[in-house]
Amino acid sequence: MSMSYQDRTLTCVECSQPFTFSADDQEYHAQRGYSNEPKRCPTCRQSRRDNRSTSSYGSGGGYGGGGGGYQREMYPAVCAQCGIQTEVPFQPRNDRPVYCRDCYNRAGGGSRQRR
Repeated sequence: MSMSYQDRTLTCVECSQPFTFSADDQEYHAQRGYSNEPKRCPTCRQSRRDNRSTSSYGSGGGYGGGGGGYQREMYPAVCAQCGIQTEVPFQPRNDRPVYCRDCYNRAGGGSRQRR
């Protein structure tokens, strides 16, 4: 079942300028299962991507983030594997082990595929 899409004019939440959500882009969004319309114009979207990749927190692997210029709070912790002092972006709990970046990556924690 093929839908017919038409260009639509949306307003950017960042710069308040109108931008076109093209029929091709709408079809692409539908094929990918995206249910939300874009909120930012292409220029603001690119600017946001550029700011994320150059922020002090790094790219974050493409997860979360969200605040422009937001410095994520870090918490001190001791790695359960090697015992070194480290910092983590969450409040450690006593019932769960915390690992430094090297031990976490060595255990395969950073390379898990999300399903």
